[in-house]
Amino acid sequence: MKRAMLVLEDGLVFEGESFGAEGEVFGEVVFNTSMVGYQEILTDPSYKRQIVVMTYPLIGNYGVNYDDVESSIPQVEGFVIKELSPVVSNYRSKQSLGEYLYDNAVPGIQGIDTRKLVTHLRDNGVKRGVISTIDLDADSLLQKVINSPEMTGRDLVKEVTTFESYQFDETLLPEFTWPLLELKKREVFNIVCIDSGIKRNILRKLNQHGFKVTVVSATDTYEDIMSKNPDGVFLSNGPGDPAACDYLVETVKQLIGKVPIFGICLGHQILALALGGQTYKLKFGHRGANHPVMDLETRKVEITAQNHGFCVDVDSLDSKDIEVTHINLNDKTCEGFRHKRHPLFSVQYHPESSPGPHDSDYLFERFHQLIKNNQASGQKV
Repeated sequence: MKRAMLVLEDGLVFEGESFGAEGEVFGEVVFNTSMVGYQEILTDPSYKRQIVVMTYPLIGNYGVNYDDVESSIPQVEGFVIKELSPVVSNYRSKQSLGEYLYDNAVPGIQGIDTRKLVTHLRDNGVKRGVISTIDLDADSLLQKVINSPEMTGRDLVKEVTTFESYQFDETLLPEFTWPLLELKKREVFNIVCIDSGIKRNILRKLNQHGFKVTVVSATDTYEDIMSKNPDGVFLSNGPGDPAACDYLVETVKQLIGKVPIFGICLGHQILALALGGQTYKLKFGHRGANHPVMDLETRKVEITAQNHGFCVDVDSLDSKDIEVTHINLNDKTCEGFRHKRHPLFSVQYHPESSPGPHDSDYLFERFHQLIKNNQASGQKV
């Protein structure tokens, strides 16, 4: 195999073997602790401009299929693993991981000490980095990384949001093959989903739980959204620094108190900013399918799927109006809140669980009930 090199901005160098596409890519080097689900991770728009390291050592054994993608193309800049499985075995597999990355121009590097790399990122924080199969001079690559763009303060939402609004109902698509989608028999509510980089399985889950979904751009205005007469508004996940999305924060400010709102991940952070809170960057983020979160009302612990590098500052939230509902049991960071007067709530993690456990599926049901209660109270706009 062709040689490849990974260089971090602090000078740490790894030499390994190339797989996937050849080339040279830059991004923030982050790690994910999931054992499976590499296809969903690769296609998650929240990973825009990032190079993802998998902590599990053997990746690629079940290949790639056409159903488990979270967007139409891979979103990561590059992929780092310990070992690419030489065997691909799964009845749904259409091609190998290496072939998939090659077809989509995503460079990968294998054969490096991923334990050393992840420990370094945990101890020192995430770093900008480069994967290259072209330039194998460490000093040259280091200088290029140092000159590459910082991630903090960068708006990446505009790079992944939809250009035009559309209706999502996967059961009506000719290529619909999703075997786990079982539509619940209930009242159907029309919601607007603000797309900041939404994962496809979130839309599937919204359909499943009784929502007719209109997806709109993150740049759509309050007037654009309310012209669709939504029963509720969903704020999606997405990449980058939430504080850089001032246009989206302003739109959400106007929506508060006008319509029920449910936000996840970046949507959770945007909602906090719209309520006067603040966000900050975590040292190495939460990325994986095994993060413990406690629901402070029920005291139940959920094992959750997460993918975020920024967090809501609990102390910046007005406790008179806002109640923290969920906390991360690893570091006690804010994982969810609700408003005491307005019909809105949000969580930092991913209840659609793709990949990950299904512990948090009830949150979609909670959104459905929130809208139902709001309509029963006569507050519907």
